[in-house]
Amino acid sequence: MDARRELVIERVLRCVELVPPGRVASYGAVARICGIGPRQVGSILRHCSDGLPWWRITSHAGDFGGDLLQRALPHWREEGIRVKPNGLGCRYSDYAADMEELERRWREATADLPGLDEVDGDASA
Repeated sequence: MDARRELVIERVLRCVELVPPGRVASYGAVARICGIGPRQVGSILRHCSDGLPWWRITSHAGDFGGDLLQRALPHWREEGIRVKPNGLGCRYSDYAADMEELERRWREATADLPGLDEVDGDASA
């Protein structure tokens, strides 16, 4: 894996770790903070989410695809996140993390990392 891709992964993982319990952030919100695309965030979480609160990252509507919701439910119950009536996820507006605060904390947590423009390589995940 090249240095740029490793950097992108590290930036995303640090952002996911900062989403508070009982709150969610969308793939797009994490992507905006990290300077990449939402699909990259999804790919990184699909391959590198061991030990991370992946259940706090949802679609912009608070939904999950496939079997992810069933896997997330025990975590959501523990954190007080309720499933909306359509059964696809949570009401994003009710559980969204404060994005300004998340970005501020992420900038502090990644201050030791180089910027994406400082590293050569392919950032696709």
